Amino acid sequence: MKQQNQTPSSCWVVTPGHAGMENQAIALAEAVGLPFETKRVQPRAPWTWLPPGLWPAPLSALPDGGDAIAPPWPRLLITCGRRAVPYSLYTRKHSAGATCTVHIQNPQTGIGQFDLVIPPKHDHLQGRNVFETLGSLHRVTPARLAAAAKAFAPRLEALPRPLVAVLIGGSNACYDLTPAIAKQLAGQLTALVESTGVGLAVTASRRTGEANMVALREALNRPEVDFWDSSGDNPYFGYLALADAIIVTSDSVNMVSEACATGKPVHVVDLEGGNRKFNEFHATMRDGGFTRRFAGRIESWDYQPPDDTQQAARRVRELLDT
Repeated sequence: MKQQNQTPSSCWVVTPGHAGMENQAIALAEAVGLPFETKRVQPRAPWTWLPPGLWPAPLSALPDGGDAIAPPWPRLLITCGRRAVPYSLYTRKHSAGATCTVHIQNPQTGIGQFDLVIPPKHDHLQGRNVFETLGSLHRVTPARLAAAAKAFAPRLEALPRPLVAVLIGGSNACYDLTPAIAKQLAGQLTALVESTGVGLAVTASRRTGEANMVALREALNRPEVDFWDSSGDNPYFGYLALADAIIVTSDSVNMVSEACATGKPVHVVDLEGGNRKFNEFHATMRDGGFTRRFAGRIESWDYQPPDDTQQAARRVRELLDT
């Protein structure tokens, strides 16, 4: 039953503000189709030292002037990230259950405290309110790709075909993009251009590191390569849309999931490191025929892209209709 202080057709997306988490939550909100508002919560210590289900006063953890977690309560609340969990629990309690609460990833607290939990399969969560995904939710849709292809076609029209998009991440808590790997990748990409005549559309991230970025730029400074320099509009979706094949580093479940959403051949560059969850994810994607390891050459194969985001959205809409 809806409360009188509830906005009738609304959705909040609540995350700590990290791009990878926020993009997943926004992707689900867009797929569900309700008008939504994005809120970023950046709680302070000592609350953040506690398990997310045990915060005694979540609102006290928020700095003054931040996004408000207050009525009117939304019809749907989508959270992603451990530090967003207390605000989902708070909203569910104070809306008297009128807000449908959905958490993406492992909430690291009792899953029964949410209407729906959407973790990747490698988290191994089980329950009647759990919907597992192969990878991460994402905003790659046919409509978005078509719009990006139209917008960025002029930028890439002079490059040779076939066109290979190269998505380079970098070091994180599990992986290390070492100078040796960056040098090897630069050599492989150069050889690929020279031996097959392909064009490259390359984008890197802040995690790539300045030294690695310089080495890659110097090695790939040639007319067959478009290397985004972080100025102007981000061509990421354009690269995905216009590429014939994709190369992506192994450090990002998000980037691999987005690449596989295109249905194009996806080659994964192994970085140094990994852990059980990453290793299991990559093994699942290879065994499912979505990805192959990058060994310096481009292969061709077909597969049906995963449909995790739309399937998850259908589950959410079913909850809202009950």
